[in-house]
Amino acid sequence: MYLYLKHLFVSITLLCVLSSCDGTTLLNAVIPHSGYTLKQNIAYGNKSRQMLDIYIPQQQAASKAVILFFYGGSWQHGSKDQYLFVAQSLASKGYITVIADYRLFPEYYFPDFVEDGAQAFVWLHHHIKEYGGNPDQLFIMGHSAGGHIAAMLSVNEQYIKAAGGERSWIKGMIGLAGPYDFLPFVDPNVKALFSKVTDTNTQPITFVGPNTPPMLLLTGDADRDVLPKNTLNLTTKLRQYHNPVSTHVYPGVTHKGIILALAHGFHKKAPVLDDIIAFIEGQNNHTNR
Repeated sequence: MYLYLKHLFVSITLLCVLSSCDGTTLLNAVIPHSGYTLKQNIAYGNKSRQMLDIYIPQQQAASKAVILFFYGGSWQHGSKDQYLFVAQSLASKGYITVIADYRLFPEYYFPDFVEDGAQAFVWLHHHIKEYGGNPDQLFIMGHSAGGHIAAMLSVNEQYIKAAGGERSWIKGMIGLAGPYDFLPFVDPNVKALFSKVTDTNTQPITFVGPNTPPMLLLTGDADRDVLPKNTLNLTTKLRQYHNPVSTHVYPGVTHKGIILALAHGFHKKAPVLDDIIAFIEGQNNHTNR
């Protein structure tokens, strides 16, 4: 199977080079397209890009847990359609998976995209029962810039409150190579997109206090885009306030490698999926004691 996928991957890579498709198009071409029902382009608000897709597994986990995923892209690009491979992987384990679009720079600035994340989360809490999910089992997850959004919702309760919800509705947060403590800004576009707010108020680590939701923080020691210190510094700060956090640093894994490890056929790159499952089931076991 692995050799078959490898040859298929190479073949489609060549096609992508010739047709200028991106890496996620490649991944989405080689994964299974069964085992779930997809509900597309559901509006969670009335602003531009406030849309989400819901992947409902045919075989749901007993907990009916729901994962809301925010993708990366430097807060400047990305689309929910590109991350089918993430949804397929999580849905294959029985979890309803939701991927939300959010507003992007340069049309929009921080905190617009965090506010979108909060609105999507609150919408899910009110509506996920209609799709077979449990509103008491809502996990938020993000990679890279999406990890920043997920972390900010978890540590700064003002966003979910402003959207009409409660931070306590977050069952757990899963961060993949997120930027949580990245001052000073280096990239000019990143500096610009955060320019409407005092620098320290753009950093999730600033808002860490007691009573944050349980977190699973994952990174790779070969990540040169979002340095592992972001994950390690946030872990230290969370533990100072006695918040539950589990952290894994994967040897040799890069920024893109950590999200690639979620794709069907690439799980051996790092046990990202296994660690996510263990975290979710661990929260349920803790609740049921």
